[in-house]
Amino acid sequence: MQLAVWTYEGPPHVGAMRVATAMEKLHYVLHAPQGDTYADLLFTMIERRAKRPPVTYTTFEARDLGKDTAQIFQDAAREAVTRFNPQAIIVGASCTAELIQDDPAGLAEAMGLPLPVIPLELPSYQRKENWGAAETFYQIVRHLGDKSLTRAPREGRKARANILGPCALGFRHRDDLVEIRKILSQLDIEINLVAPLGATPEDIARIGDADFNIVLYPEIADEAARWLERTFDQPAVRTIPIGVGATRSFIADVAELAGADPTPALGDTSSRMPWWSRSVDSTYLTSKRVFIFGDSTHAVAAARIAREELGFEVCGLGCYSREFAREVRAEAARCGIEALITDDHLAVEDAITAAAPELVLGTQMERHIAKRLGIPCAVISAPVHVQDFPARHSPQMGFEGANVIFDTWVHPLVMGLEEHLLTMFREDFEFSDEAGASHHAAHSPRKVAPATDPVSQAPVTDIPAPAFAAEPGSLWTAEAERELKKIPFFVRGKARRNTENFAAAEGRRQIDLDTLYDAKAHYAR
Repeated sequence: MQLAVWTYEGPPHVGAMRVATAMEKLHYVLHAPQGDTYADLLFTMIERRAKRPPVTYTTFEARDLGKDTAQIFQDAAREAVTRFNPQAIIVGASCTAELIQDDPAGLAEAMGLPLPVIPLELPSYQRKENWGAAETFYQIVRHLGDKSLTRAPREGRKARANILGPCALGFRHRDDLVEIRKILSQLDIEINLVAPLGATPEDIARIGDADFNIVLYPEIADEAARWLERTFDQPAVRTIPIGVGATRSFIADVAELAGADPTPALGDTSSRMPWWSRSVDSTYLTSKRVFIFGDSTHAVAAARIAREELGFEVCGLGCYSREFAREVRAEAARCGIEALITDDHLAVEDAITAAAPELVLGTQMERHIAKRLGIPCAVISAPVHVQDFPARHSPQMGFEGANVIFDTWVHPLVMGLEEHLLTMFREDFEFSDEAGASHHAAHSPRKVAPATDPVSQAPVTDIPAPAFAAEPGSLWTAEAERELKKIPFFVRGKARRNTENFAAAEGRRQIDLDTLYDAKAHYAR
């Protein structure tokens, strides 16, 4: 176990909370000590849900450890069933309660409760949040799916599909679902069930009625989909419709399984990304270096969009989900790089620093890393904070999702160019610090408070710059530092590192203007 300021994933019982919170009429009885009761914070503050998560804690205290904590669990389970009247309950232990080995599953089974009880075995010290969500969803489907169902023949009816994977606290899952429903409507496909988001235990019972499954988020739904394929002979569409090309592939794959005409859905021309990628304006962003990190689903999709649709150079790609490392490594190989598989945010920061990208696409952790390094960043994956659960419709999937991605990724770079241009023209009378805002009489000088020191009124340019280092112990002369600041901020760090590496290789003890220009010529070859 490693202490860290941030973690990409919580323990597996948090994944179980996400599934329980996503579903309706399902309750989670969690054997946990006082202090482990933080579900309300996760879902009401970060995701801004209008209701509390359906979780009952036993909340035993230290003084209870000398008593019968098993009885505390059984009392809590009975009270939860009486108070909330769920259609089914799931039972398990938090990472702390796991140490006292009370066996909530066996205790609940012995109680003879009048509803389905689904036991969860979630090893907190070997597995993490996404695995916990996948295992919980799999157990719910396996326990509640009616295995006696037989599908009606396809002749004379619409094809039916299950949409699997949308979950609570997921990155834009609610909005993605709107776009997927729209696509299926255009293909005249009936939705049998969406799960876990919005599904009840009774809904899960008829999961076998569908002709095929659509796996939107493999981290959560892949294990359940494989069981459904074995049990109900339901094939699965695993193409993730993030980006224009992937959305078209997704439509083709779904239409093939449904025996539908893909033309109505493929005719959607609402995405602006293809037009912009063909425009002259896009050449400014061609070959921009981008570093990508997140969960496997979003990281792989982002790498493909960056490489195939926007013309970026992927200089780094990684994920924190070791269960899906193979997919990320395969995509990294297509990008000609080696994948970074880690859950250590410090290792990610080191990799970003070494790669010197011009754009970072990642989680809320990479947002903080990029801010410290002065690099534009866009969030593409959980874990995220409250600002990445917008009130507006903001999907990642489908053609509208491609528009959102276009705005989210391109605008930080375009704004970076704007800031660079303002810096270039800062000596112009219209852009100087003394000028007023452009829409408030720009030619009128801003009123400046009189200075107390008359010496400070002398123009900076009239004071000769010393040739010695800008700071004690610095390799750089003041003159070279001023020249370096003329380089756009989003590549300035790379220019500094390249110049310092060049100076070290050449044996130069100080970096002056000549060294800076020589390094520029060297790396421009």
